Amino acid sequence: MRRNKEFEPKKIINAVFSQKFIVISLLLLQIAFLIFAVVSLAGQFVFVYYFFIAVELIAVMYIINSGENPAYKLAWILPILIFPIFGAFAFIYLKFQSSYRYEKNLSIKKIENTKPYLKQKASVIKALEQKSSGVSNLAHYMRVYGGYPIYQNTEVTYFRLGEEKFHAMVRELEKAKHFIFMEYFIIDKGYMWDTIHEILARKAKQGVEIRLLYDGMGTQSELPYRYDKKLRAEGIDCKVFNPFVPLVTTIQNNRDHRKILVIDGHTGFTGGVNIADEYINRKERFGHWKDTAVMLRGEAVWNLTMMFFQLWEITGEQSSAEYDNYRPSSFERLGIEDDSFVLPFSDSPLDDENVGELLYMNIINNARDYVYITTPYLIPDNEMMTALCYAAKSGVDVRIIVPGIPDKWYIRLIGQSFYKELIAKGVKIYEYSKGFIHAKNFLSDDSKAVVGTINLDYRSLYLHFECAAFMYGCECIADIKDDFEDMFENRCRRVTYEECASRPIAQRMLSAVLGLFAPLL
Repeated sequence: MRRNKEFEPKKIINAVFSQKFIVISLLLLQIAFLIFAVVSLAGQFVFVYYFFIAVELIAVMYIINSGENPAYKLAWILPILIFPIFGAFAFIYLKFQSSYRYEKNLSIKKIENTKPYLKQKASVIKALEQKSSGVSNLAHYMRVYGGYPIYQNTEVTYFRLGEEKFHAMVRELEKAKHFIFMEYFIIDKGYMWDTIHEILARKAKQGVEIRLLYDGMGTQSELPYRYDKKLRAEGIDCKVFNPFVPLVTTIQNNRDHRKILVIDGHTGFTGGVNIADEYINRKERFGHWKDTAVMLRGEAVWNLTMMFFQLWEITGEQSSAEYDNYRPSSFERLGIEDDSFVLPFSDSPLDDENVGELLYMNIINNARDYVYITTPYLIPDNEMMTALCYAAKSGVDVRIIVPGIPDKWYIRLIGQSFYKELIAKGVKIYEYSKGFIHAKNFLSDDSKAVVGTINLDYRSLYLHFECAAFMYGCECIADIKDDFEDMFENRCRRVTYEECASRPIAQRMLSAVLGLFAPLL
């Protein structure tokens, strides 16, 4: 008799007693208690009800006059007006938490501590000014407001797939002599992590300094409880960034979504690829998994090294006193000479600068011929929509590739609500028909490119710690363009205006409702 796969008691029991289920249950109980307490109190005392109504009005006025993104304002004002008592209480409770202020102040302090180590070479800026005043202005902004200088003498290798990056990672990890720094949003047990883990443990025994930082939410259901303790016992200095706990706090929104690997200070990786088997297509999820990454060799890797330290030192009390000891010049010189320009950078949710989005818009606004984009989540805010539509209306060939098979159905529904307007203004939307595209790439005019972790949605642009590498005039830009052209011709289908206009009305209504709350999802 064929076994009924729909009912497997062991799996159900394991799920019920899993760490993830327990944490979510505690979180929901906490929210339910808060709602019950506030509503009951207001119901018993009339003056309390009117007090909360007054608080609601104050909260709405505060939100309207704040410097937040308009979409974020609307996403908060709606629940406050729909649930006047609890909505206002929830906003105040989440907005004015000491944990958020503490982490924000600590982040600012750590970044200030690293500024003396991130100085801009005048000779690089002079060379850049001679090639492009526009890119020089962008570099000025990124240096002053982002905190990261631009470099020459850096070779960049582009990887079209996670498998390619993984093979290069293994090769370079085996060469490590002094230190390995790894920072990832997701680490999941499987072939990819087992291979890397074995190298890290072996290198630690050989005296190589190993530091590993992973996000508490991204790995919450993938790794065993207190897995960091196990790794430390193996000689791998491991920390968990912002461990997920069953407390209603805004700080839980600020995840470490970055992907950084630094080896001996001279070789670095970044891009969209996490440490899990689906990223290298050894495990199928949502069809073929398309992801990209870059490997840097040379002077620009120093930015990645300092990015790692900035978040490493927020997590725990341990300090790293001598940053200069981690410069490649301390122990090895590669002798790389390259006159192109590379700017690795990080974007923090704890400051007032949205450097990732502004860099993206700079590329869009200054494009002359084309802008090609890949993103798994297309939920642009008003500013990004304006930039994309204006570029297309100005005659720039704007193309965006999104997944053909989504990983989150509701994100796809929200994204589809933007297709019709974008296409009507001349933007071309493509779906990756082979499966799920997780790559976050920008390419413009055969001269500029960005490969990193930054999606085109509110969470990535405003709430997460992100990173990327901006490249100008690099040889690898031709490889990135070849990858785009291959996708357009062989791996994607173009979305038409007619199919957007013919979407069922119920689907369009659900998209519209979900879109209102997109900044809070």
